[in-house]
Amino acid sequence: MTWSDVLAYGVLALTYLGLGLGYLPGYRMNRAAIAITGAALLVVLGVLDLEEAWAALDSNTLVFLFGVMVLNAHLGYAGFFQLVMDRLVHLARSPLGLLVWLTFGTGVLSALFLNDTMAILLTPLVLALTRTLSLPPVPYLLALAGATNLGSVATLTGNPQNILVGSFSRIPYLEFALALTPVALVGLGLQVGLLCWLYPAVRSREPLPPLPPLRFRLNRGLLTKGLLITVGLLGAFLLNYPLAQAALVAAGLSLLSRRIRSERFFSRVDWELLVMFSGLFMVTRAVGELGLLRPLEALARSPEGLLWITAGLSNLISNVPAVLLLHPLIPQGDTPGWLMLAAASTLAGNLTLLGSVANLIVAEAARREGHKLGFLEHLRFGLPLTLLTLLLAYGWIYHR
Repeated sequence: MTWSDVLAYGVLALTYLGLGLGYLPGYRMNRAAIAITGAALLVVLGVLDLEEAWAALDSNTLVFLFGVMVLNAHLGYAGFFQLVMDRLVHLARSPLGLLVWLTFGTGVLSALFLNDTMAILLTPLVLALTRTLSLPPVPYLLALAGATNLGSVATLTGNPQNILVGSFSRIPYLEFALALTPVALVGLGLQVGLLCWLYPAVRSREPLPPLPPLRFRLNRGLLTKGLLITVGLLGAFLLNYPLAQAALVAAGLSLLSRRIRSERFFSRVDWELLVMFSGLFMVTRAVGELGLLRPLEALARSPEGLLWITAGLSNLISNVPAVLLLHPLIPQGDTPGWLMLAAASTLAGNLTLLGSVANLIVAEAARREGHKLGFLEHLRFGLPLTLLTLLLAYGWIYHR
């Protein structure tokens, strides 16, 4: 082993450590910066050259993510997500009803749109609602965080790791949804039951006081256009039109606007996520070049091994890096293996507060409002929920 190899292994270790923690001690770097810096150092060390690093980028994944983000920005400016939440809230007649509607409503929205977007948009609404109704915020915040992860299991558009799986596996959108929607729905039901067990206050069926309407700006013209584009995009997915091309067309139509400046759309695109993906593609290519995946090959061949190694890595280094690291080990035609990779990497996000970005978004928003959603508070909810849903996914995918 040469000194260059030793340094490359050290760079990879630090990169994945930073990705798992979300930072590097002593440095003001986020995950995107860590991924790009790691990729740059691996190029300097000769593990990859610039052409190989560029070739490692998966254009389908990056274009698809960009297109969905632009469409989400359009719907956000139109007031669509706030409108849906307002309707769901007014269907709730009791604390228990609110928990059920919040759980399943958030789950459905997260299946159709990126789950992190739902966490960003809905957390302030949930906090305002619980404050107005004098309800304990923690169980409803946990419901929101858990449902964004559970609901996003159902479709290829639900979260970034599913988008990766769709790009690598070429599983059709409808086939993926039919396979994993039952897991998402049963998981959401398990979440409601678990929260009712842990927090007796949410079991109440006492009528809630009359709710004032949520205050938000609704632009009916933008809303109509956004819904038409969304329906067209979903139709394209169901007809097996290439996902990235369909998302790019949707983004172009969304940007074609006389009411909203393009800069406002682009300000809501998560450029850091796109940069992080780009860096991770390069880092993963370097892992393959160094042959570091060989010890995992035997374990990943068995369904049980794939389940637990995916869940474990998703909590150690985060779910997107875990999917990028493990996808070369799954044969192209192994549909159950790809479904297991998608389900396990997503469901494992509920295990700890650090398991998914959606969890952190909810916890940070709660902290700013003076409510503490701590690690142990989340763990007593997340641990049983994750174990139950992982076993559910395993049984459904391999033994249905």
